[in-house]
Amino acid sequence: MKTTLLAIIVAIAAILGSTMLYTVDEAKQAIVVQFGEPIGDVINEPGLKVKLPWQDVRYFDKRLLVWDGDVTQIPTLGREFILVDTTARWQITDPLLFLTSVRDEAGARTRLDDIIDSVVRDMVSSTELEEIVRSQDWEVDMDNLDDPALAERSDVNLEEQPKLGRELLEREILERARQSMPDLGIKLDDVRIKRVNYIQSVRKQVESRMIAERQSIAERFRSEGRGRSQEILGNMERDLRRIQSEAAKTAEEIRGEADAEATRIYGQAFGADPEFYAFFRTLESYRALGENSTLMLRSDSDFFRYLEESQRQ
Repeated sequence: MKTTLLAIIVAIAAILGSTMLYTVDEAKQAIVVQFGEPIGDVINEPGLKVKLPWQDVRYFDKRLLVWDGDVTQIPTLGREFILVDTTARWQITDPLLFLTSVRDEAGARTRLDDIIDSVVRDMVSSTELEEIVRSQDWEVDMDNLDDPALAERSDVNLEEQPKLGRELLEREILERARQSMPDLGIKLDDVRIKRVNYIQSVRKQVESRMIAERQSIAERFRSEGRGRSQEILGNMERDLRRIQSEAAKTAEEIRGEADAEATRIYGQAFGADPEFYAFFRTLESYRALGENSTLMLRSDSDFFRYLEESQRQ
């Protein structure tokens, strides 16, 4: 009998303990709810707590929570359609107000979707693409670019510093979102743009434009190469003509000097013995005749006179 009674008492105590006792984790904060209405203050201290059996406990995280927005298609100020992926961190700072306004984290995320997405759309649509993707303090060394063709881009000025930049844009989005956010018991800690990309149709246009720019740059390089080639060939042709002219001039000078020297020697030889010189020149002219040659000479020719004299002797 005593054993049965003790078992009943233990069972009742266990049932009461399971319905009246609860624990609060150090990373949580709790509110006791009775018939849907919060009772008492927020419980922030961790440990074992007591409540009435007909009361419920709602737990809320103390830590920073992550909000991830949907990837949204937004046009920039320059009418480039881009895909923007945004994230934010937020924290429940007033559980009582949070419970009465949005009730749970799912409701809070729904409200954050409306507020942050609206602010991001307004900011991105009023900002140039370059301001979204670059930081304000980002300096580009034009002399050390991996691709020198980037310096020739017509749609981006890499030397000009952004007026706003990614960091200031995110800061402005955060401030506007805080101002637009009603009192929900939530603190918005920060907002970040995780990823920016062109939409598929614009991406193809950008790729086509980049290909056209590269082809234009390549054609410019080829044109400069052809111009340089023609310049080199022209210089080579001019130098060749100059060398040939100088060589021809030198050859003519040498040939003239040789003719002058030969004439001088012939003159000296003729002056020493005109008769012998005339005979010698006649003999030299015979060397130009081949075998079985026939000469037709006049009677007053030097050839005939020398031949006639040789016959007399």
